[in-house]
Amino acid sequence: MGNVTPTITDILHAEEANLAKFRRALRREDQVVFDDLFVAAYKHRAAAAYAGHLLPFETFLLSMQIEDHKEVMCLRREVDDLRKYLEKLKSDSP
Repeated sequence: MGNVTPTITDILHAEEANLAKFRRALRREDQVVFDDLFVAAYKHRAAAAYAGHLLPFETFLLSMQIEDHKEVMCLRREVDDLRKYLEKLKSDSP
């Protein structure tokens, strides 16, 4: 038999399993956040497979950061839109 290189999905599953005790020690609301971070990492598995120079977990952390930043950018746009709306309301009122 030849060498079997684990896939990025296998590595991600292993990292998640390695952190199982850590996850169980978290408060319930933090466990939900923890799980959501791993969902973010799973979304970027294909890209992570091409980041050969990074450690796998670094790639997963970067994937999580990307998803968080997308949410921040979306929230910033919403806040800006609301500010513009409020400015318009103020300027339209007598």
